[in-house]
Amino acid sequence: MRRPRPPAWTATLTWKAAVFITVMCCALAALLGALVHVSVTRQTVDQARMEALSRLEQATRAYVAGEPMPPYAAVDPPGLPASLRALALRGERGTLVADHEGSPAMWAAGPADGRALAARVDYTLAAETITGLDQAIVGSSVLAIGATLLVGAFAVTRVTRRLHLTAQVARRISAGDLDARVNDPRTEDPARPKDEVATVSGALDTMASSLQRKLQSEQRFTADVAHELRTPLTGLSAAAELLPEGRPAELVRDRVRAMRSLTEDLLEISRLDAGGETVDLDVYELAPLAERVVRASGTDTQLRIVRETTVETDKRRLERVLGNLVGNAHKHGRPPVTLTVDGPEVTISDKGPGYPGYLVEHGPQRFRTEGGGKGHGLGLTIAAGQAAVIGAELTFANAPEGGAVAHLVLPEYAPIDPEGEDVSGRSADRADDDHGEHGEHGGHGGHGGDHGNGTGPDSGEGSPDTPAR
Repeated sequence: MRRPRPPAWTATLTWKAAVFITVMCCALAALLGALVHVSVTRQTVDQARMEALSRLEQATRAYVAGEPMPPYAAVDPPGLPASLRALALRGERGTLVADHEGSPAMWAAGPADGRALAARVDYTLAAETITGLDQAIVGSSVLAIGATLLVGAFAVTRVTRRLHLTAQVARRISAGDLDARVNDPRTEDPARPKDEVATVSGALDTMASSLQRKLQSEQRFTADVAHELRTPLTGLSAAAELLPEGRPAELVRDRVRAMRSLTEDLLEISRLDAGGETVDLDVYELAPLAERVVRASGTDTQLRIVRETTVETDKRRLERVLGNLVGNAHKHGRPPVTLTVDGPEVTISDKGPGYPGYLVEHGPQRFRTEGGGKGHGLGLTIAAGQAAVIGAELTFANAPEGGAVAHLVLPEYAPIDPEGEDVSGRSADRADDDHGEHGEHGGHGGHGGDHGNGTGPDSGEGSPDTPAR
């Protein structure tokens, strides 16, 4: 039987510090309270015992002299404890605290002609003093524990708040916000002493600055190289068209087109990295867009419409994303390749070997390929970047039965007009278009290039390069 997991908040540093402070305060209060209680009780009992023995001595002298007994002494008094009576009958003296007529009393007893002579001292005041002391110890301990807990929680919260801020900045950096910094004031003044949290914050800021410089340098280099290549490639493309027809001329033109496509992809990635892309949002029916991408790809792609819907997106960028995913499935997977539309969700699947592990876990990475396949890892990188620009969520996975699965979730458009008309005047109701009811549609040959839809931004010849799996 599995043990139940404790709540998540029990793992926080604040909770652990509060528990530690509470336990240590309770232990310290219990130790000090026990020492004080034992010391005061012993002192009180000793004083009462000395007074009881003094009264017993006075009663003994009166008994021997035949004088009347004082009121606090008697021979074989009825309230004398049995254990103390037995001790006196054995010829010994002793003291004992016991109740007498409902009140505590300190008894002292000794032998007297085979009987027990006893004297008592009222112990009520001493007992109340000890009880009051115990209550004062408990009350002061509770107050001390509460005050210490509040002060400790305040001190720990200040530290954990700084740790949370550092973690939040680290998450922002990992999400792509390279301008995020902790800016702990303790790290800005070298003469100011730094604690461990300030050291971690300063190290994180230094790492972020170094990472930002390296990435910006890489982005500038990629953009500059791609930009500088455009002019000679344009001239090379024009010169290739002047070559006499034949196999060598076809090979040259094919390589020139591949170089131009790669250059355009690099420029597009550099623009995505710069983060200055503007989105032209409008309302579209998703099924006709998917059908258009399949036709433009010029591939045998099965189109399956489960549920139609209307989405608010950038048409050109969405077609770029879907075209790259379809092209990648045909280039690196095996048929049948299926594009499924289920509401705002689009799935592209194939029956190939699937995506490599690094891609499923970390997403596409430019110029990283595995398996010896062709490609530069740019097609899926562009697809992921364009999906982020239009506010869609693109994930990659491998099907249990084999094959790669790309899953795109778009923001669904919610009509405002109760009559079913959206703000752009398009009908938000389900359209009965040429592809009819839910079913499967094969792709048609068309004007698309190699594995691309020809409609993406700066798509060149319509053949976005895609990473090998």
